[in-house]
Amino acid sequence: MTKNAVRIFLDSNVILSGLLSDKGAPKIILDILSLKLSFLTGLTGQYNIIEIERNIKKKLPRALPVYKKYFPKSTIKIIPLPSAEEIRKYSGRVSEKDVPVLVSAIKGNVDFLLTGDKRHFEKLKNLRKYPFAVVSPSEFLDTILPEIIKRLSPKT
Repeated sequence: MTKNAVRIFLDSNVILSGLLSDKGAPKIILDILSLKLSFLTGLTGQYNIIEIERNIKKKLPRALPVYKKYFPKSTIKIIPLPSAEEIRKYSGRVSEKDVPVLVSAIKGNVDFLLTGDKRHFEKLKNLRKYPFAVVSPSEFLDTILPEIIKRLSPKT
């Protein structure tokens, strides 16, 4: 991780887990992103935002106003919805419902795609076809925490 900024794409399940729990890797990642560290950029897709809002409406409708008020204040950048042509180009590489997630991560020029969705993204983990690694939130923390500590430690 020698480049200046690490760009991470957060799948819907990572954001939702981080918002709904007060512990665990997704929550830690959202907390780290809230520090606005210059060497770490969080991204997600507009497609993911739609999915998050749909899940909140379905499972926790009373939390939706709070989410709508506070999530826009987060440091997470949002990648616009992919075009139909972009979706067609990558169709068949992951579950059809996750193609917009894959395309958004590619468009975001990310280094890591963080997801808890082992079933649909597992086959991408071992492929070297994409310019990013597909990792779980815990795997990402194992990778990034030493770098964060190193960069934040006073120089001696």
